[in-house]
Amino acid sequence: CMVDSCRTCSACREGLEQYCEPGMTQTYGSRDPKGQAVGQTITQGGYCDRITVDQAFVLKIPDSLPLDAAAPLLCAGVTTWSPLKTWGVGPGSKVAVIGLGGLGHMAVKLAAALGAEVTVLSTSDRKKADAERMGARHFLINSDAEAMRAAAEQFDLIINTVSATHEIASHVNLLARDGTMVMLGLTTEGLPVFAMPLLWRRRRIAGSLIGGIRETQEMLDFCGEHGIVCEIEVIAPDQINQAYERMERSDVRYRFVIDMGRMAATA
Repeated sequence: CMVDSCRTCSACREGLEQYCEPGMTQTYGSRDPKGQAVGQTITQGGYCDRITVDQAFVLKIPDSLPLDAAAPLLCAGVTTWSPLKTWGVGPGSKVAVIGLGGLGHMAVKLAAALGAEVTVLSTSDRKKADAERMGARHFLINSDAEAMRAAAEQFDLIINTVSATHEIASHVNLLARDGTMVMLGLTTEGLPVFAMPLLWRRRRIAGSLIGGIRETQEMLDFCGEHGIVCEIEVIAPDQINQAYERMERSDVRYRFVIDMGRMAATA
């Protein structure tokens, strides 16, 4: 997701380059921390078959991982890994994941591999079998009021991956005392929540953005050791528009990967 940062601010010195105070340089559509266009142009690394990167931002993919299925780990993988590690998920933790999409399916796999008891919350049972195969022990339909009441005050951490505007007040009640809901979905509108459920159990709502280089490598090594990859569908560059339309219909399980090696043949 990023190819550079200022490396001098407090975030960069802590290995949290994604929170670089002047702003990280993203792989595509970005400028360098000094405000100058990298290479006199906006970065386009996400859609090239080659890219020049500073060695400080190069990552090693474990030999045990196929490159196509490992590629989205650099986005969906570290985006879910970072909050799981930040909030200390491990054996004995109870984690809920809202939404089983590109981010959600990685949150389930990683949390389960870390030893947590994982519950998936979804709007239907369409992906229940997938959730269980990925490591979830429980599956809740969030419109089932009785099931939601039964799950109240259970979870140490809720990973909310939903990017559409949605109701979160009832999900806050699922948090145990001192529990945290981490928002990963980029919603375009505000999400109303009442203060009382937060105050009454010292709960928190937080956010998290991708991950630093050090924790990204840590995540890759962990995935290599545990055989964890993203579930993907490989497409050619000339299928991007169709893939986008399918994504808007939620018709993808669970990440599209563009085969840039086929770019010349489809240009």
